[in-house]
Amino acid sequence: MGDTTTGTTAATKRYAQGALIATSVSALVVNANTSAVSILIPAISEDTGTPTDTLQWAVTGYSLVGAAVIVTSGSLGDVFGRRKIFLGGLFLFIASCVLIALSQEGFGVIAGRCIQGAAGATILACGMSLLSASNTGKAQLRAVTLWGAASAIGAAAGPLVGGLLASTLGWQGLFWIDAAIAAACVPLTFAAVQESRDPSRPRSIDWTGTVLIAAILAPLIFALTNGSAWGWVSLPTLSCFAITILATIGFVLVERRVKAPLLDLGLLRNKILVGATLSILLGSGTVNAIMYVVSLYFQDPATLDMDAFQAGLATLPVAAAAVVIAPLITPIVGKIGARTTIAVGFIIMTVSFIALAFVQASWAYALFVLPLIGVAAGMSLQNGPCSSISTACVEPGEVGAASGVSNMARYVGAAVMTAIVASVYSSVTANQVADGASQADALARAFSWSSIAMGIWCALGIALALLVARHVTRRPTEFEAAAAAASTSHTLTPPADVVGAGAGATQR
Repeated sequence: MGDTTTGTTAATKRYAQGALIATSVSALVVNANTSAVSILIPAISEDTGTPTDTLQWAVTGYSLVGAAVIVTSGSLGDVFGRRKIFLGGLFLFIASCVLIALSQEGFGVIAGRCIQGAAGATILACGMSLLSASNTGKAQLRAVTLWGAASAIGAAAGPLVGGLLASTLGWQGLFWIDAAIAAACVPLTFAAVQESRDPSRPRSIDWTGTVLIAAILAPLIFALTNGSAWGWVSLPTLSCFAITILATIGFVLVERRVKAPLLDLGLLRNKILVGATLSILLGSGTVNAIMYVVSLYFQDPATLDMDAFQAGLATLPVAAAAVVIAPLITPIVGKIGARTTIAVGFIIMTVSFIALAFVQASWAYALFVLPLIGVAAGMSLQNGPCSSISTACVEPGEVGAASGVSNMARYVGAAVMTAIVASVYSSVTANQVADGASQADALARAFSWSSIAMGIWCALGIALALLVARHVTRRPTEFEAAAAAASTSHTLTPPADVVGAGAGATQR
């Protein structure tokens, strides 16, 4: 009997260790890949002859597909097996990396990145579910902390590693290496990760809702990206907006009728959740947008003329700020409260963008450093508390759906905000050059107006903070506080016993 118990315990530990390694390594690779691509765009543009305006879809297309798939992939894992769907995500990720690395044209890169959006969302969603199912108690808290650390390290290292590879092996090097690391996770997952499901979940999958999310976002991003060139009241622009509106109406009608909706519309009556979700959307979207613009501006021959490695190295202080701030968020929230922490985060971001709005063509790199660090620090301060509050402001049975809403918001924010800023940056540059400005002055002016747009969004975030953390039904638990370290990439769903342990507490 004792031998059986010992064997069972050893097997359980082995499965838990396997799940931790497989999910953490894959999360690191996905986040590194995501953060690195903006740095590679100038190199891809030069190699394939594709304009950077078009290659913006390599960033927004990834986020667009991720927004549509993030909840569905989690549902597929709950129904058909999380390990099985996780492996599917790994295979899809490997295939997308190979497609991108072999592409001779921009279309192949964009198509590969759209596929990669589905793969990345699947790996993060199902990987986190596997990790939670494989651990309990303190082991679960430790696993989540390590997973969050791997995610943060991947996001921080991505631009630097991507830039180094682009300057040595070529931009394709990142995707070959990512494919190899993901491939190494496959046999590990087969051998050392145990299958798990959610037998209580309805087997229905909301495929229609998934398609409609893409139908909402794709024409919207087309309109935001091309509106200045087409004309904001032109037929193509208005048609895109009309499709988005019709798809939104269709989505609402569908979600009211399906058995297992992609989005529980009843959650939208929760003002705290809506405020936290919009804050996450603004914070995550703004950071993605500024990194896109910084990559183009730093590498343009008319401005700082950095190569890809230098540009990646230039973003290191920004990434380091986010990593350093992460473990400090919980003590800060404990002292001044979640709502104040969120507001301070948005205030820091707003002030930082105001500083960047004064950019001149003569600015050296050193003048960008402090404002960019401020953006990263402010995002961490607002995003972490919003992530934990989004699961703490709903009833225990709604926690999974609330985390799904937050995760979808991250992808939507990245797609929409990057598209808007890309449009502002390119249109202002073109208009300034047409008016006789030098290329350097035109790009500086474009960077300035992009910063103004992002500053306005962050100022709106300050107002949103008034909605967040008021009358929250319970204080975020230790699990959710640890999960804040991973909040830039994923909002974690706390287990039922964790939710129950935090019930009844209040939050400032």
